[in-house]
Amino acid sequence: MKKILALLLLLCLPITAVAGRGCELRAPEPREIETALSLGIRVQEALEASGARVALVARVGQDLSRYGLVHTHAAFAWRDHPKGRWMVVHLLNDCGTDRSNLHDEGLGAFFMDIHRPEAQIVVPSERVQARLVQVLESDLAEMLHESRYNMVSFPFNPKYQNSNQWLLEVFAAANATDVAVTSRQQAVDWLKATGYRPTTIELGTLTRLGGRMFRANIAFDDHPFGRRMAGHIDTATVISIVSFIRSRDEGARVISVTVPSAAQ
Repeated sequence: MKKILALLLLLCLPITAVAGRGCELRAPEPREIETALSLGIRVQEALEASGARVALVARVGQDLSRYGLVHTHAAFAWRDHPKGRWMVVHLLNDCGTDRSNLHDEGLGAFFMDIHRPEAQIVVPSERVQARLVQVLESDLAEMLHESRYNMVSFPFNPKYQNSNQWLLEVFAAANATDVAVTSRQQAVDWLKATGYRPTTIELGTLTRLGGRMFRANIAFDDHPFGRRMAGHIDTATVISIVSFIRSRDEGARVISVTVPSAAQ
């Protein structure tokens, strides 16, 4: 028990509800805690071994394999965080509403309530890391946050924002050496001009109508009319962001981390 409590403190893992995973307060199952802590520790060890100051860390939050997606949500893991330890900072939807907030939490908390205990780490080059730290330390990271949330937001329209889109726009602000990115519109314009390609998800009419009518955190009115009527929904995903980072930063490294599903 003492060991578990020490790990909870180390990884800043709350023992009630976890931000962005639902509104109900509940105590997580011991197996959930064990798996989250095991994966969080292994990710922290991989980050330390990489020598990174900041990196992208992605999790398998839900099963989206029917859309060809594995890792569903990404955050920045930041060692130079003001709290003096490895923390993750990311955008989370507020309890299924049409709003979001930025959160920071420990690695253990980040891996609570996941579909599969696997993580992907993207370590940028030192040059890009230095720029990312500058953005994260400034007010710009918060300025790039749009509180109007849409799970399938169109990345070239700043009307809404999903979790991965915020991370992508922060990366844009840190990498746009030809122009100064100080707003979401500028970040969106730079991403479009430099060849970012979102993931296309094929959705049928009933799926689109169901999402719009019954879920506050899904909207399609920011997508180009012709594309959405044809069922082509283009949105920011982990796989598209990782591909873009690797195309813009030749020194970026990708690391995979996993633990047994039952944390044996």
